[in-house]
Amino acid sequence: MRKSTLSDISKYTGFSPTTISRVLNGKSEQFRISSESQKKIMDAVRELNYRPNYVAQSLRNSATRTIGLLVPCIDNPFFANIASAVIGEAHKHSYPVMVIDTHESIEDENEAIDTLLSRNVDGIIMVPTSDDPTRLTKLAMEKPLVLIDRYFDNCELAYAATDNYRGALDATDLLIKAGHKEILCIQGTPQSITSRQRVEGYLDAMEKAGLSAHAMTCGNEFSTRNGYVETKLALNTGKRISAIFALSNTILLGVIKALREHDMKVPEDISIVSFDDNIYLDFLDPPVTRISQPIDSISMVAVKMLLDRIKGNPTGPGGLLLQPSIILRDSVAPPRP
Repeated sequence: MRKSTLSDISKYTGFSPTTISRVLNGKSEQFRISSESQKKIMDAVRELNYRPNYVAQSLRNSATRTIGLLVPCIDNPFFANIASAVIGEAHKHSYPVMVIDTHESIEDENEAIDTLLSRNVDGIIMVPTSDDPTRLTKLAMEKPLVLIDRYFDNCELAYAATDNYRGALDATDLLIKAGHKEILCIQGTPQSITSRQRVEGYLDAMEKAGLSAHAMTCGNEFSTRNGYVETKLALNTGKRISAIFALSNTILLGVIKALREHDMKVPEDISIVSFDDNIYLDFLDPPVTRISQPIDSISMVAVKMLLDRIKGNPTGPGGLLLQPSIILRDSVAPPRP
């Protein structure tokens, strides 16, 4: 069967090949092509089974219409959700996404960046693993780049993220208002700005309540193993702990495993709160109170920021923090006397 061409689409719809190309290249808004015309063109593209030759286009104009996405741990439900949301949003603009797992490794991240550059992606969205923005600052000068979830203080790199400080402050306040004083905070990767800001929110909430002497922080990675080990160590010291604030849902799973091994019931014996949302948290016994990040909105903002930079007309703020929300469930109760 002969492959359909732009000329075929043009004859079928009555639109010029130029107009059709603009729609396919995501430039409808730039050239004020109506939504009705866009729909007519895209319906024809599907009906005639037209497939743009992006390889040929890239040879002509050095654009591949492909976005690179780097995440530090794809088996972490949060980053899997980020990847899904970015892919879905990019798809609306006809951009496929190449996803690479950097395994929370600076070396793997550098190798992944080199891989994306060698494939001439049009832009990169990434969750950085390093606390040094030097290479990424240089990279942004040659390739459109937007950070998602994590970013750098005092740096001009564009980013879209959650207000992690506010989320942790609200979660700790919730536990304090329930009557808890001995609240253990299990953090993630220490150099990660998300972990640092969550710990800062926790400590500030404890200080404002006059509970600084009771503050307890521990942990070193966003993993189930970390939550399990730190909970076991804390319980085996015999120190009084009435609540645990896990700074990710992966950490939370380790916490729950350790509590079960100690025959501790939630919330009768101990209360728990998690940072990050996932539907499976509602199927635990009891369902877990948690801080929910606006993943869809963050991903939409990140993709828009990147496409604006690809088109050469970045607009709006260089960085944007979106507000989290609390999902109240049954894992928090007043501490036992």
